[in-house]
Amino acid sequence: QVQLVESGGGLVPPGGSLRLSCAASGTISAIYFMGWYRQSPGKQRELVAGILTGGMIDYADSVKGRFTISGDIAKNLVSLQMNNVNTEDTAVYYCNFDLRSSVWSRSAYWGQGIQVTVSS
Repeated sequence: QVQLVESGGGLVPPGGSLRLSCAASGTISAIYFMGWYRQSPGKQRELVAGILTGGMIDYADSVKGRFTISGDIAKNLVSLQMNNVNTEDTAVYYCNFDLRSSVWSRSAYWGQGIQVTVSS
C-alpha cells in the first residue's frame, strides 16, 4: 500500500513564499512521474509542475518563473517552492506520483490535498 503525505500549506500574503512537500511511503520499485496539481472552487484540477523520469520538468504557464519543483527519488520526495504568490494561486494542492509498487502494479497515487490561501 502506497501513501502520500503532504505538508507545508497555509496562509501566505501576496508576494510571499511557501514550500510544499510530499513524501511517498510503502513498497515502491520505480517512480515515473512526480508532480503537483491544484484545484480551486469551480475550476478543474490543473497541473502546476511535474518531473518525469529522466529529469524533464514542466510548469504551467501561470507559475513559470515563480514556482520551482524538485524531486528526490531516493527519498520518494517531491517539493514545490512557491515564490511571489498571488491570489490566483489560492487552491487545494495535490501531489501526484506515477509509480510501480510491484512487477504487476503501476498506478497513479494522490495526496490528500493541502490548502494554500494567498491573502493579506
